Amino acid sequence: MSSTLDSTASAPRDDAVSGYAWKALAGSAIGYAMDGFDLLILGFMLTAISADLHLTPGQAGSLVSWTLVGAVVGGIVFGSLSDHFGRIRVMTWTIVLFAVFTGLCAFAQGYWDLLVYRTIAGIGLGGEFGIGMALAAEAWPAKHRARVSSYVALGWQLGVLGAALLTPLLMPHIGWRGMFLVGVVPALVAWVIRNKLHEPEVFVRKPKVRGSRLRSFKLLVKDAQTTRTSLGIVVLCAVQNFGYYGIMIWMPSFLANKLGFNLTKSAMWTSVTILGMMLGIFVFGQLADRIGRKPSFLLFQAGAVAMVLAYSQLSDPVSLLWVGAVLGMFVNGMLGGYGALISEAYPTEARATAQNVLFNLGRGIGGFGPVVVGALVAAYSFQIAIALLAAIYLVDMVATYFLIPELKGKELE
Repeated sequence: MSSTLDSTASAPRDDAVSGYAWKALAGSAIGYAMDGFDLLILGFMLTAISADLHLTPGQAGSLVSWTLVGAVVGGIVFGSLSDHFGRIRVMTWTIVLFAVFTGLCAFAQGYWDLLVYRTIAGIGLGGEFGIGMALAAEAWPAKHRARVSSYVALGWQLGVLGAALLTPLLMPHIGWRGMFLVGVVPALVAWVIRNKLHEPEVFVRKPKVRGSRLRSFKLLVKDAQTTRTSLGIVVLCAVQNFGYYGIMIWMPSFLANKLGFNLTKSAMWTSVTILGMMLGIFVFGQLADRIGRKPSFLLFQAGAVAMVLAYSQLSDPVSLLWVGAVLGMFVNGMLGGYGALISEAYPTEARATAQNVLFNLGRGIGGFGPVVVGALVAAYSFQIAIALLAAIYLVDMVATYFLIPELKGKELE
């Protein structure tokens, strides 16, 4: 009788959303907004930084690429530490590291010291995605997991949108150095929220395993099926980041140099694309909880191929505005699914490691998107560079079909 009552009492809690779950979501989303804000203001500021510090185009592009290389290092290090020491404690470390070195960027005197500050800030930034996604997934019930993962991903887009709207308003008055100081503000907000959180129950209940801290890495390749899944996720994350950074870092420059847009107008056009991305992320989370993770990825990847090709053929500013919004929806909507997919594929003792290592490996590969697109733009044109990006989404579809399992509704181990 008592066992029946216990199971009945626990059943509603399986689907209930607690106050802690909402706080975990807020802390994760704001931390991720910090990342998005930082990276897009850098895209808007590259021209001003280059003029002030006398940087070559290659040096300017490398500031983005090395930030993302730092993110790979941070993802690998902090993901493992989070699985060992706890989500909240390690996220605090990442925020402090990011905030300090982003602030130092405001005082850079040349290329090399700025490159060092950006790289170390990237190390702090790299821990955000995986730990925040793991925290949110562990705090919410299975039936809402894809949706809450998409809400965390929307935090990134809100940060990016904030950068697109605030940069043209603030930079004429405070310059690129002042913008780096503004970039510290979201980190401080995230730090305050996270100080009010405790570790999720699924993490607290996990068995304490003695032995090497490399165990969480070994669990990513523990058998053939897990290894295939890990490889597939890296491919998906690499394509995601290559396409996103390849387009978003160079879009403001393209609109300014080829179409004669000023900073305000470029920001408006970019903002519409970002709004499309936000809609795509939201829709992806809803779909993935209803029809499954794998069908949702394939649908959005096919849409990305079509819209990248369509966008590459346009030159009319109004058409670029509206088609750019639909392009953003498909190209970046898939960001709403990685958190749930990775959380469900790995156990608690390796979840943050998986989130950070796999996503940031993809981000490290994708970080060369701006360099590759920049080289193609220099050799050919922006339109041709964007058109060639369509091929990578075909690779994405093959990896999804053959390597990614369907894990909808799976309870976390």
